[in-house]
Amino acid sequence: MKLFITRLVLKFRNFSQWAVAQFAFGFLTLLKVLPADPAVNFADRLMRFVGPRTKRHTLMLTNLRNAFPQKSEVEIEAIAIGSWGHMGRLLAEYVFLDRLFDFDPEKTGEGRIEVAGIPLFLDLRDNPRPFIIFSAHTGNFEILPVAGAAFGLYVTVLFRPPNNPYIGEKIFEFRAKRMGKLVPSHAGSSFALARQLEKGGGVGVLVDQKFKKGVSTKFFGRDVKTNPLLAKLARQFDCDVYPARCIRLPGNRFRLEIEPKVELPRNAAGQLDVTATAQLLNNKVESWVREYPEQWLWYHDRWNIKRKL
Repeated sequence: MKLFITRLVLKFRNFSQWAVAQFAFGFLTLLKVLPADPAVNFADRLMRFVGPRTKRHTLMLTNLRNAFPQKSEVEIEAIAIGSWGHMGRLLAEYVFLDRLFDFDPEKTGEGRIEVAGIPLFLDLRDNPRPFIIFSAHTGNFEILPVAGAAFGLYVTVLFRPPNNPYIGEKIFEFRAKRMGKLVPSHAGSSFALARQLEKGGGVGVLVDQKFKKGVSTKFFGRDVKTNPLLAKLARQFDCDVYPARCIRLPGNRFRLEIEPKVELPRNAAGQLDVTATAQLLNNKVESWVREYPEQWLWYHDRWNIKRKL
């Protein structure tokens, strides 16, 4: 009887995930009927309406109050609603990513994309060596590896698949066509990234995700666990590490920035300090988020707050 109930629950969960995926795919298919700008703007307005009516909105507000205790409730609510709109745009932009990325180095300032740090892109491409580029869930972070590929700079990207396997499969197919080699985040992913660095290639990682077994650090002054993978890889291969981000601009435009390499902290013995490096990454991401707070995904439970609500 117990086995029967377990199978029934699993089948129901599988059906629920399938149904959610079909709804999402249907919504994206409908968006394709519209031109890019109206579709993205519609998704923004829709999520600004729907998001605040979900349970995640409470978590988002709590995260924002903790991160910005000096801000008023009106300011907190405005950032939260803006963040929901940002998520709607992210969803819609999946459909139009090929059309949105129109950067032409011969016609700077004419398209939707502007790029800062082109000499770094070209240097990494023309002078092959192991390197790591890190980013965060800010702006449309999906555009960064697309931009690298446009410059002929291909990196192996570590990504965390969605919990819904049907959505995860579609996203993997979409990303793989536009971003090069992808490595799903799991127990063996570190070995795949290490092999890429060992061959003299580049690796891209997002560093603002919750990681239960991470090292103890601070983010917005509060305790968090941070994945030490980047620091350990940089220590093993003694490779350069570069910050990169996407900033959403008015008019459905974007600014991509790759910054000069960061100097990673070392201990008294001269070895790379893993915990201090993890904190350095958090500090960089925090500076980005403070600059454009509505462009970060506040609904993530980065501080493990959900269990306390």
